[in-house]
Amino acid sequence: MSKGIDKIFLSIIFILLIMGLFILSSASLGLIARNKIPAANLILKQFFIAFLGVAVMLIFSKINYKIWQKYSVWIFLLSLFLTVLVFLPFFGFYHGGARRWINIGPVFFQPSEFLKFGFILYLSSWLSAKQINVGSFYIGFLPFLVMIGAVASLLIMQPDIGTLGIIAISSGILFFAGGGKASQIGIIIIIGILLIFTLYFVSPYFSDRISVFLNPSVDTQGIGYQLRQSLIAVGSGKIFGKGFGMSTQKFNFLPEPTSDSIFSVFSEEFGFLGSVILVILYLFFLLRGFYISKHIPDNFGRFLTAGFVIIITIQAFINISALLGIIPLTGVPLVFISQGGSSLIMTLAEMGIVLNVSRYI
Repeated sequence: MSKGIDKIFLSIIFILLIMGLFILSSASLGLIARNKIPAANLILKQFFIAFLGVAVMLIFSKINYKIWQKYSVWIFLLSLFLTVLVFLPFFGFYHGGARRWINIGPVFFQPSEFLKFGFILYLSSWLSAKQINVGSFYIGFLPFLVMIGAVASLLIMQPDIGTLGIIAISSGILFFAGGGKASQIGIIIIIGILLIFTLYFVSPYFSDRISVFLNPSVDTQGIGYQLRQSLIAVGSGKIFGKGFGMSTQKFNFLPEPTSDSIFSVFSEEFGFLGSVILVILYLFFLLRGFYISKHIPDNFGRFLTAGFVIIITIQAFINISALLGIIPLTGVPLVFISQGGSSLIMTLAEMGIVLNVSRYI
């Protein structure tokens, strides 16, 4: 029987979304000062995207989540197809050393955002269908490796190692929760380590990021520039921050202050205390999502809810950790906060599905 949506979970989503719009308005001043954009364009565009995303979320919250299971395989295949399009000259858009975007007229779309949605949707359906056979090598583990391998091959070629890491970690957690064995997770970790070593030696793009991670002071005017400027921004925020709009690093220093580096702007303006509050909000988001997942009676709803909240939280913590130098830089946005239409709309679509699941607990 359908009930009302989970208002606590919805409140957390709106708090994160509103925080994102405010800090983005401040961070965009950095791009405005560099004469890259007219003042109103970016801010109004993001407000429009947020409005559109909320509309999508509310529509999806009214669609029975069980319908998605029926079409999960086709949605996953469509997401793979769209990801392949980035390699075609007519569709693919090359920027910053990577092919991650589809360019169709005035529209830029990052298909990896839809790939995350499609993969979690299909994996949840697959896990709920396999049930007790998930731990089997041939019925469970091997097909799971094939799924991960298909996704990994496309993301490595872009390259988009950050998104690959997010999908691999999130799906590994979901696979284990669905009945995978600890030994199988160990094999996945070993494969991941071997992949990292291989990429380090064959991919200059990846090896540069590892080099900066191991030695943050290396080439601070080149490959180490973003991390150094990020650490300066975070450190200068101290405990309470400089105040809203008062970041100086966003002017001519931080690369991508409205997207990849927006946490650094946030930390400079709101300090250590503000950063801790933001992290706690993401943890509340995760825990409330787990509450919904725990109380839904069917496996598909349980895996789907857990998968969406896990992948969003993992991405947020990967972004924050990278800008603090805890892990290599990844180039993934901070969910709910960073500029980006593809990321925000797909995230809010996922939240709409979770809200629909919450109607049935």
